[in-house]
Amino acid sequence: MDHTFPRPPQVTARPTSRTHHGDTVTDPYAWLRDTDDPEVVALLHAENAYAEAVTAHLEPLAGAMFEEIKARTKETDLSVPVRYRGWWYYSRTQEGRQYGRLCRVPARDPARPVVDPDVVPEDEQVLVDGDVEAKGGEFFALGAAEVDDGGDRVAFSVDRSGDERFDVTVREIATGATIDDVVRGVGYGLVWSRCGRYVFFTRLDDAWRPHEVWRHEVGRPASEDVRIFHEEDETHWMGIDASRDERWLVLVTSSRSSSEVHLLDLADPTGDLVCVRARTPDLEYDVEPAGDVLLVVHNGERVDFSISVVPVADVLAARPDSPATWQEWWTPGKGERVLGVEAFEGFAAVSLRTGGLPAVRVLPWAEGGRTAPPAGVVEVPAFSALGNIATGENPEWSSPTLQILQESFLVPRRVVEFDPATGAVEVLKTREVRGGYDPGDYVEERVWVDATDGTPIPMSVVRRADVPFDGTAPGILRGYGAYEISSDPLFSIPTLSLLDRGVVLAVAHVRGGGEMGRSWWLSGRFADKVNSFTDLVDCARHLGVARCVDPARLGLEGGSAGGLLVGAAINLAPELFRAVHAAVPFVDALTTILDPSLPLTVGEWEEWGNPLADPEIYAVMKAYSPYENIRAAAYPAILATSSLNDTRVEVGEPLKWVTRLRETVTSDQRERPIVMRTEMVAGHGGRSGRYDAWRQWAEEEAFVLDGIGAGEPLRPAPDAVRRTA
Repeated sequence: MDHTFPRPPQVTARPTSRTHHGDTVTDPYAWLRDTDDPEVVALLHAENAYAEAVTAHLEPLAGAMFEEIKARTKETDLSVPVRYRGWWYYSRTQEGRQYGRLCRVPARDPARPVVDPDVVPEDEQVLVDGDVEAKGGEFFALGAAEVDDGGDRVAFSVDRSGDERFDVTVREIATGATIDDVVRGVGYGLVWSRCGRYVFFTRLDDAWRPHEVWRHEVGRPASEDVRIFHEEDETHWMGIDASRDERWLVLVTSSRSSSEVHLLDLADPTGDLVCVRARTPDLEYDVEPAGDVLLVVHNGERVDFSISVVPVADVLAARPDSPATWQEWWTPGKGERVLGVEAFEGFAAVSLRTGGLPAVRVLPWAEGGRTAPPAGVVEVPAFSALGNIATGENPEWSSPTLQILQESFLVPRRVVEFDPATGAVEVLKTREVRGGYDPGDYVEERVWVDATDGTPIPMSVVRRADVPFDGTAPGILRGYGAYEISSDPLFSIPTLSLLDRGVVLAVAHVRGGGEMGRSWWLSGRFADKVNSFTDLVDCARHLGVARCVDPARLGLEGGSAGGLLVGAAINLAPELFRAVHAAVPFVDALTTILDPSLPLTVGEWEEWGNPLADPEIYAVMKAYSPYENIRAAAYPAILATSSLNDTRVEVGEPLKWVTRLRETVTSDQRERPIVMRTEMVAGHGGRSGRYDAWRQWAEEEAFVLDGIGAGEPLRPAPDAVRRTA
């Protein structure tokens, strides 16, 4: 980099001390976590200005990639219509509009309607128009949108700041008239009563934890709302949904070690909740109502979960001290992890993990009734060696077929209809990629890396077919590794802009995620969390040793808990990486987890451990927390991104981190700059409009590409891209 850099913002040290387990830590920048301090907000603006100046030379590259995304994207498009209660529902996007619209047309014919993306049907009704709702603001996110049983009204929730607290509106669909907008500041999830008189919602406590369920009578003041459930355990989060058979409100409250499910008969909305089984330590379960039975996914018999069944009548008749007996129903093969089950009138669909990848199996009901074991197993066919298979939109209880989503790193998402009775697969829609995309021009594969302790770590590698493994290619390594969340293959149009610049893209499926089942998470949790970081470092070393990439041209990316992964890895082995993007990074982990007054902290003890109570966990976290362990060594160029209204990882964490990085690292920061960008009106996911999100992605990736010397395409872009770039 030969451009001139301005001086970074200067930050005053204001040392404060804390003592835990006999260990005193002095933190010079603890004050930067206070976003109510005008000096902190001013510093964020100064950091943004510094970042703009440092990266000004990247505007042409970012602009080119933004135009490539636009040119490859079919901007005016429709989702596959889904039949529900006499209507076909779909979403619509239009060129030039930031947000989509939720729409429907009457289902006058059993055949799926052919709706032209460029033509609006005369009988189309718009439920929610994102651009209309977002008008006048910088941020918009739709939380939920639910139509009442009568089909005449829609209740939807909107977040306009990024803080994940939503305001609820109820409208008449035909006229667009608002009939209720008094419910404010709620969590995710809305459920209608069968009569359409009430809407149920969740409320959040000061720690942003959904902890209450309330009943609101439409058209009445919010002051008359009735609380029907309160979760006092701070480690438990709640969620609500309506069952597919439309009988129940299903309320789930769970931590990472126990759960409890309650049911409310939606035909009796002022009635009592029924507890399926009171929480028991180390027992996690969820239920799926299926007419006269409940399917129960639980870990009572095996660490990777199995499915039991219990008659609804037995649950309703049971006493709290004598819960209804669960009968074994279905157990997968060894090493397979059950994720969930969806019930339909004719079958149940099980989502699971096998061999490190997602799968879906269909289990037809036995002729003897739903309490009997299933009448066989129907495998949804695989379509790719690295294929990602998941159930799609399937709201109809009586549907004889199942919508399935299929994609890989190279196969654009396609929606297929699977018929369990015949095994037939019909492709309903494949995402169109404009500009001459041919998946045969690229290669995707999975390799296995021996970790430091000998454990084989799966890593996905994607590249252009004409990029050889000769040790000269630039590379980007990504990882997450927490909460049993898997980094599964997903197709991304923006990623093509990286691959077409010769980048070898690798995804390290480190321990702490869920790729290889529940044990994969357990071996990257609590005191074993360090396995996540060493796994990532081992994957990075493998890329160089195996000549997949040039070791001097490797970038690293991760967000949120993946930002913790990134921060810890560069402390362990900064020499392995040339440029880093840490998005909304959890880099001041020990400080946060020591403070139970902060949003989310108490619940997070189930993932990281409780350093307040456990000296061992305190020592482990102190040894890996990125902010605590920055070394006086040459570090890569670093871009940290955050949002002022992020309630999951507060902006003060990356602000403290970049401040300490600048004063500690020995690398030339004119050659390897350390910069931070903050969205001043956004949340954990960054900018909300699709064009704004594309531009944000392009700006962030331009930083990494510049650092690894991969700004130029390998060959001229396809014609459609070249015309607009």
